[in-house]
Parts: sequence; C-alpha cells; structure tokens
Amino acid sequence: MDKNWDDLRIFLALARGGTLTTAAKALGVSHPTVSRRVQVLEKQIGARLFDRLPDRFVPTSAGEELLADTEAMEKAAQSIHRRSAGLSDTVSGTVRLSAEEATAALIARYSAELRSKLQQIEFEVVSSHTLANLSRREADLLIREQVPELHGIVARKLGRLAYAIYAARSLPVKKTTPAALAALPWVGFDDDHLRMQGQSWLLEFRGGRRPEIRGNNWLVLHEAARTGAGLAVLPCHLADPDPMLRRVGGVIPDVFADQWLLVHRDLRALPRVRAVMDAVIALFQRERPLLEGRS
Repeated sequence: MDKNWDDLRIFLALARGGTLTTAAKALGVSHPTVSRRVQVLEKQIGARLFDRLPDRFVPTSAGEELLADTEAMEKAAQSIHRRSAGLSDTVSGTVRLSAEEATAALIARYSAELRSKLQQIEFEVVSSHTLANLSRREADLLIREQVPELHGIVARKLGRLAYAIYAARSLPVKKTTPAALAALPWVGFDDDHLRMQGQSWLLEFRGGRRPEIRGNNWLVLHEAARTGAGLAVLPCHLADPDPMLRRVGGVIPDVFADQWLLVHRDLRALPRVRAVMDAVIALFQRERPLLEGRS
C-alpha cells in the first residue's frame, strides 16, 4: 500500500524528536494526531516502528530502515522545492535573511535604502546565533562569521568587522592605562557565550575577572554600555554611530570577525535572492570604513 507522505513526515519528526510533544510542536499538530498517524503507518507497513519507552520513542530495526528511506525522500522533496523556486524569473517576493543580532541591526539600519532599490521584494531579517538550515528554506540567505562544511552551500566574503572598547559619554574615564581600564566596571557576554568576539581578550585583559554585567546578545551589551553601566567591547559599526558612546583607544587588532554571505546553490540564481545578494554585497563594500572602524 502506498504510504502517505504526511504520515512519513510525522514518523520522521517522532524519530528525530523522540517524544510526542516534540514531534507535535515541530509539525504544528496535536499529540493524538501524531500517535494516531504513526499507528496507521505501522498498520500499513505491518511492522512496529517504535519501541515505546517510559520517556521516549526509539525506532526499532524496521523503523531505522524506514528512517533512512524517509530522510532520502525528505531531501528529494526539499531539492524539488528549492529548484522550483529557482524557475521564477521575476524580481519579487520575500527574501529571508538570517544574521547575528549586531549584523541584523546593520541590515535593518539600511532597510529603507534596500527597499527603495528593490521595491518588489519584502524582507524578513532574522536575528539568531544559530545556523538556519538553507536546505530546508529556513532562510534564503545567511550572514555568518564562518563557512560551514555543508553540501550545496555557496559563500561570498563580505568583509571584516572591527571591535574596540566603548564607554558612555556620561561614564568618567580619567585614565586610559590598561590597569585603570581593567579596574572599571565592564559589560560582556555570559559564560555560555564566551565564544563571542572580544570575550577571551577581555578576560585576559582583566586578569580573569568576568564583566560585572553579563548578557547573551550584542544589543543588550550595547544598551547597557550606552547608559553607563560599564565599558564594553563592541562592533565598531554598532557603536561608532551612537552619539551616547565614545571609543576608548583604537581598534583592537586581535579582535575581529569575517563576514560571509551564504546561499544554497539551488537558490543563488533566483532573481529576488540574487538581487538581495547584490545589494548586500554593495552595502558592505560601501560601508567598509565603518565596518573596519575607520569611519
């Protein structure tokens, strides 16, 4: 008997998530729907697909075999979806771009300009530290600091971001020697985000002392610094235009972040995606002095 692709999608979600709750949330359906559709699929196949443990569902040997085939079907369906989108020859529609919050804020700052050049395109700018799945069309374009080793991804280097120390104009900084700066209060990332630019440098600069105020987002750090909560290492493109902040010293040579524009190869020829790519590339080239802290 032919298997319903919707049933296979539910099977796939349950195999990946392990619980009815996770699968139901991923698919936007109810728990009973997931349970019922899996039972229907098991009846059609004539084999038990999951071992029902107290806390999760684990695929049986038959489930493992079906899982491999279903994942192949999913990849084929995603490929068809991407390629069909690429057949369009009009520069219109929605383009979804994902970037970490400081770069997303940069794109938002120039959104009016981008829209004036691309009036038939609607923009969705998503702020995220995680890597959106281009194969599943979770985003059309990504801006990231590294190029992931993923099949089908095409990368274009946009430029390099510089970082420096900033203080609110209301915060008195009488001496700028390293020892004097290290003794002042600081704003930085929490322990779960020490990978963010400048955080290792800051810990070393302060002899291992953590920032007195910590967050998980560049915009949180920016807001705290501009109100005088403490010094902060910030991207120059975010802090230099802010009249409430002043730079303390020059660009930090050892702290920088390359920016890469990522797109799936099946989408790079799609006119609306290509148009946004060209506009973003041109924006980064034009604003290079700001990005590199030379504005």
